[in-house]
Amino acid sequence: MQPNSDQAVQVPLFDEAFKTWLKIGVLSFGGPAGQIAMMHKELVDDKKWVGEQTFLTGLNFCMLLPGPEAMQLATYIGWRMHGVKGGLTAGLLFVLPGAILMLVLSLLYAAYGSQPLSVALFTGIKAAVLAVVIEALMRVAKRALKGAADWWIAAAAFAGIFLFGVPFPVIIVAAALFGVWRARGTAIPIPTAPLAGVSTTATIRTILVWLAIWILPLLAVAALFGRDNVLSQMAWLYSKLAVVTFGGAYAVLPYMAQEVVHDYGWLSPGEMMDALGLAETTPGPLILVTQFVGTLAAWRHGGGDPMLMGLLGALVTLWATFAPCFLWIFAGAPYVDRIANQPRLKSALAAITAAVVGVILSLTLWFALHVLFGSVTVQDYGPLHIQVPILSSLNLVATALAILACILMFALHQGIVTTLAVCGALAVAWQVWFVP
Repeated sequence: MQPNSDQAVQVPLFDEAFKTWLKIGVLSFGGPAGQIAMMHKELVDDKKWVGEQTFLTGLNFCMLLPGPEAMQLATYIGWRMHGVKGGLTAGLLFVLPGAILMLVLSLLYAAYGSQPLSVALFTGIKAAVLAVVIEALMRVAKRALKGAADWWIAAAAFAGIFLFGVPFPVIIVAAALFGVWRARGTAIPIPTAPLAGVSTTATIRTILVWLAIWILPLLAVAALFGRDNVLSQMAWLYSKLAVVTFGGAYAVLPYMAQEVVHDYGWLSPGEMMDALGLAETTPGPLILVTQFVGTLAAWRHGGGDPMLMGLLGALVTLWATFAPCFLWIFAGAPYVDRIANQPRLKSALAAITAAVVGVILSLTLWFALHVLFGSVTVQDYGPLHIQVPILSSLNLVATALAILACILMFALHQGIVTTLAVCGALAVAWQVWFVP
């Protein structure tokens, strides 16, 4: 028998699990791949609290869901060990350390982000983030593009979002429908065992409770501040994002940037890249990039005391982003074994993942244009929208740092945090030593 088999697990006491979830939350750097690997080592290999098959089945289930899969996997495992209390504890502790640090950094950015040294620091961070996004594109493409159909899905998704401005949710729905169609005729497996302890009434009750927890506080925000207030607009925007964030933060960033930069005008393109840079250097889910955006937007456009509005913006963003995650897990967890074996769901997920490759490619090009060039124009040819950089606005420092970041990550195999730190430090040194 393997030591990490499902028969060998030892469910811990709640207090012991609490300490471990806190440790994971504080040390959860490196994006979802690193976070999932860390949880596997800690929970499956070292402590043997979770069996290998349970871990992998839970991961497959969480990858079917919108939202941050690593956070939702932690919530699912916590639920498996200690019920709803364990799921809440695991999910919250996975998010809160990074959220607190991100809040502090966001408020400092809002107050001092225009200082020359701050601008230089984020020039280096944005150049490094470009390499990080390229690495994410390569990683997801390697996993997702398994056949000609997947390549065509990715190409169509890229053209749709980058050239024609098709909304991200439309691309996700279209990919899912294609995936279901592609799996037509596939036999649906018959469950080998009934679902113990699960009733339709209990499931409906869980859904209604968590819908209320998610929606009612946001409706209260809209009632208190008015529908046109930035807090109410963020509640609506991030609730939409919570439903369509298949593929993680990288996939949803182009849609969020379109809304935040072009439609609402809350942030500039450069500030969106600063947001991702901070999310990469802090623990917790990368989707905490939304918290940075919410804090700055409310700080600037909330209509009240900037510090108070920034805090409220962060709170509204976190609530709208993560409350739905608990809904998905607590409603679906009892059905995981059955859901994980549905061929149509698997095919839909595969198609969505292929579409995400095209979306991340659009994000990569968008980042590259705005990191390397100071001015970018949009030329319209009917329904076609092409972003064209002004060549004379090429930022030589950012270009050199982006090349260095690629060398560090792809040739020297340095980690994300190291790459961000080196590029940020060199940008600050350039500002101090060579800029009058």
